[in-house]
Amino acid sequence: MKHKSVLNLINIEQTIQNKLNIKKIPTIIAVSKTFSMEKINPLIEFGHKHFGENKVQEALDKWSIMKEKKSDINLHLIGKLQTNKVKKAINLFDYIHSVDTEKLAKKIAEESKNLKKKIKIFIQVNIGAEDQKSGIKKENVRDFYIFCKNLELDIKGLMCIPPVDSDPNKYFEEINLLNKELGLSELSIGMSSDYIMASRNSATFLRIGSSIFGDRN
Repeated sequence: MKHKSVLNLINIEQTIQNKLNIKKIPTIIAVSKTFSMEKINPLIEFGHKHFGENKVQEALDKWSIMKEKKSDINLHLIGKLQTNKVKKAINLFDYIHSVDTEKLAKKIAEESKNLKKKIKIFIQVNIGAEDQKSGIKKENVRDFYIFCKNLELDIKGLMCIPPVDSDPNKYFEEINLLNKELGLSELSIGMSSDYIMASRNSATFLRIGSSIFGDRN
């Protein structure tokens, strides 16, 4: 009997497949923040490879041993990264989805060189121009992308979180267009509530937590 989280993951993949009839579905990042390894292990045993965490310290406590055992696991930092945690983040994570300042980009470039590890990066865009949200303003994305490329950062694509209580589709369309204008191949959009819409708009990574693991405490 498969564990509930595994059944949930399979169901999400099948739902995308059936509704969109696409050959390659986006990679699902199982957002495991706040969940214990006991809850995460069934997915690892099933063979799932992509997991997302919000906080560097929590991820270190949970994943350090597992990452040594299973080098094919990809760990995604999807929360805000402080510059004083960059070294630890690069050591542990494979992707950072939340790069949005020149200071942070410089620090990542510096520590990547020191550690001789090229980390995959998404630029976070404040797609709804919300005061309380992190992310680069839409009109500054191209300049920031060029800044990051000049630092030799490995920019994979853009990431955004649409405003709550509004139709995410228009924001997904907008970020998809921005991504294509920059010639980027990956797009990190879509969560539990809107992953179908995100998949329709060229998402290559979906960040799904509660629909896989259940509600957080």
